[in-house]
Amino acid sequence: MDMFIAALHMVIEPSTLLTLVASSLFGFAVGCLPGLTATMAVALLVPMTFFMSPIAAITSIVAASAMAIFAGDIPGALLRMPGTPASAAYVEDSHILTKRGDAGLVITSNAAFSAIGGIFGTLVLIVAAPALADFALDFSAYEFFWLGVLGLSCAVFVAGDDLVKGMTSLMFGLLIATVGMDYTTGHPRFTFGIVNLLEGVSFIPGLIGMFALPEILRSLLTPGHVATVAKIQTRGAWRKTWEAGKRYWGQMVGGSVLGTIIGALPGGGADTAAWISYAMAKKTSKEPEKFGKGHIEGIVAGSAANNAALSGAWIPAIVFAIPGDTITAIGIGVLYLKGVNPGPTVFINNGELFYAVFIVFILANLLMFPLGSLAMRIAQVVLRIPRDLILPALLVLSVTGGYAIDNDFFGIWILLGLGAMAYLMEENGFPIAPMVLGIVLGEIVEQNFMQALISSNGNLLGLFSRPIAGVLGAATIIIWTVPLLRWIWSRFVAAPGVPASGHRGHE
Repeated sequence: MDMFIAALHMVIEPSTLLTLVASSLFGFAVGCLPGLTATMAVALLVPMTFFMSPIAAITSIVAASAMAIFAGDIPGALLRMPGTPASAAYVEDSHILTKRGDAGLVITSNAAFSAIGGIFGTLVLIVAAPALADFALDFSAYEFFWLGVLGLSCAVFVAGDDLVKGMTSLMFGLLIATVGMDYTTGHPRFTFGIVNLLEGVSFIPGLIGMFALPEILRSLLTPGHVATVAKIQTRGAWRKTWEAGKRYWGQMVGGSVLGTIIGALPGGGADTAAWISYAMAKKTSKEPEKFGKGHIEGIVAGSAANNAALSGAWIPAIVFAIPGDTITAIGIGVLYLKGVNPGPTVFINNGELFYAVFIVFILANLLMFPLGSLAMRIAQVVLRIPRDLILPALLVLSVTGGYAIDNDFFGIWILLGLGAMAYLMEENGFPIAPMVLGIVLGEIVEQNFMQALISSNGNLLGLFSRPIAGVLGAATIIIWTVPLLRWIWSRFVAAPGVPASGHRGHE
């Protein structure tokens, strides 16, 4: 209780509350602009966090990401252009409802169910995180190695339909993670004589470059224009939203649960949660034929899953220092910059700070209700701003962030280099998220692998010697082998044209 009271005092500081509101508005503005992701909103805030207290810094990350995910639904509804990838799952339903004159219903539903999903995920975080932290105190290099490998595996399988491109992106990330001095010998690797690379590729400039620069380049190559915006009907919108919640409460709860679980998996993310939740809602619906034709049921499930995944992603980030998605990867980087080390001992060393973060989560999600009403009134104005007016500010913020991390111009070169690489990858269908997680988790996997080998005198079977490590290792191997076994079965056992039972059909 004393820790909670101390956390409450931290949150009600005027500077923290001001940061909460300002970051929410910033996240809303970025999310409203088609193509600008929640991750980009968070990355652009990183330079600002240098001048904030630790609680204000993490507040800005939480508030901006939560609001950007919600705001990304607005251009999807009005223009059929999802503001963030997490809004793409139900954009058809949103836009068709808008054309019918129900834009107010769509926007208020996005706000309400995003808030409910986010609060649900936060409650799970509050309940589960301290218990997981106590459990994780017994973790050694063996367990953390398998957790890191499991995170890398999840990153590949949620990368999209093309597994080869997802694996290739992950390998690029792991290659970048090896740059610098070897963990055990101190021998330089892939530095090419550049002193700045001895400590590895600076993560934050690279992250800003990978997400901000591709969007800026795409906008430069396709100059913006003022689009026609549908008229927003506000009368009775909240009443209709309440009725939708009562009718589809099962989808709301299901989306919140699925979103929290998927978000807690390293590499999951809000966009994956939204797609899976939308698909499950369609599969269990009594009216599946209405999905994709202007049906609110899928919007209820997808909106709840979006923000529940954001909260769920912080479970592995806080307890194990393993990012659940790219947003928490940035959050972890900000915490390290502020001298706060997430991991199993967080509730011993920085308990007040993280309980304050939980309170901020709830406040940030509650802010969606008033901002949902405000969104209906200002969305048309925001969406009419030409992208050409926004690009210079985004570019300046990006370059400033790349320089300010180490006060070194080399950070700008990292930003430009990885940004250009990310642009070329995305233009050729390679997902960026696996590469980002490869950069983050590569160091964790390598360091813990080497520590485990040293502890077991080089015996690889030692990685399975502890009970929890054995379970995690077995789960990882199953994830690796099941797709391979399915391919072997379809290729050699259940041959095309021959039933799996072995009996041939008759004409």
